[in-house]
Amino acid sequence: MKSLNIGLAAALILAGAVAAQADTKDAWLTTKATIALLTDGVSATAVNVDTVDGKITIHGKVGTAAEKAKAEQTIRQMDGVKDVKNLLQVVPQDQKKMVDAKDSDVKDRVEASLKAAKSMDDIKVASVNKGVVLLSGKTPSLGQKLLVIERVYTVPGVHGVSSEIETVENN
Repeated sequence: MKSLNIGLAAALILAGAVAAQADTKDAWLTTKATIALLTDGVSATAVNVDTVDGKITIHGKVGTAAEKAKAEQTIRQMDGVKDVKNLLQVVPQDQKKMVDAKDSDVKDRVEASLKAAKSMDDIKVASVNKGVVLLSGKTPSLGQKLLVIERVYTVPGVHGVSSEIETVENN
């Protein structure tokens, strides 16, 4: 019994070390991607970079379709990147103020809706771009994840929902 407990403890420590290493690699990829965007002529101050298990999601606003494509290409060429999800929205400079105001209102409404549902406390709004909401966080089941997404779709001003919500099912 004692050897089983020692083996279990060793497995838990190893799993924690692997998770910490993955988090460190993801943080490094996020930093590298942001630097690459800044040095490659993409307005990275308007682009958010999120990394989970080597998969990078970029979201935010850029001025042209060419800048959107360039951002994705720049990140795809980096070592260690497994995939790129490009959620960048093309918003010409003359329309940026109008879009920003509306997106901030949508974000406030979505956050209020999630807060009203106590079971959705672990869900965060990563961004809202032209009415497209990017969600992150964790849910205990796939059914709960679906409920969150459905709830967000009902919020006025939401035109689409993209999810980086992790499902952490308890066995």
